[in-house]
Amino acid sequence: MFNDIGPLELVTIVVIAVLVFGPDKLPKVIQDVTRTIRKIREFSESAKQDIRNELGPEFKDFEFEDLNPKTFIRKQMDNDELGLKEIRNGFDLKKEMAEVTDAVNSRDTEAPSSSASPSSSSSTPGSGGRIDMTKKPEEPGNDDRPPFDADAT
Repeated sequence: MFNDIGPLELVTIVVIAVLVFGPDKLPKVIQDVTRTIRKIREFSESAKQDIRNELGPEFKDFEFEDLNPKTFIRKQMDNDELGLKEIRNGFDLKKEMAEVTDAVNSRDTEAPSSSASPSSSSSTPGSGGRIDMTKKPEEPGNDDRPPFDADAT
């Protein structure tokens, strides 16, 4: 519960508790706090047990921690019923990338020879039959109106 509290933080909490409650009331406050934490844990465990009993025997190994999305996904990915390990082991990223690179390069070398027809209306002169895909800056419109100035009105 308090796994992330360091020694300096713990000493600070004790000093503040002594200053706030005083040395004579501090033991009673500590007992009350521990009793309250114990009752909350008992209530939580009994509620979990009641829910398990109500769900029935098919949910006897149900854990409430599985409701955390990260835990749920991790548990499902480790489950071998889906065959994900075979898929993961059968997928070779280097091989796939080499195939994609070969496909792109072969398509790129064939493209100029097949699309170099002079009747192509979309090609620009001197581009070797290729379409110019670069975005050209738009010329501003010739408006006769001056720009709107909110401060002038």
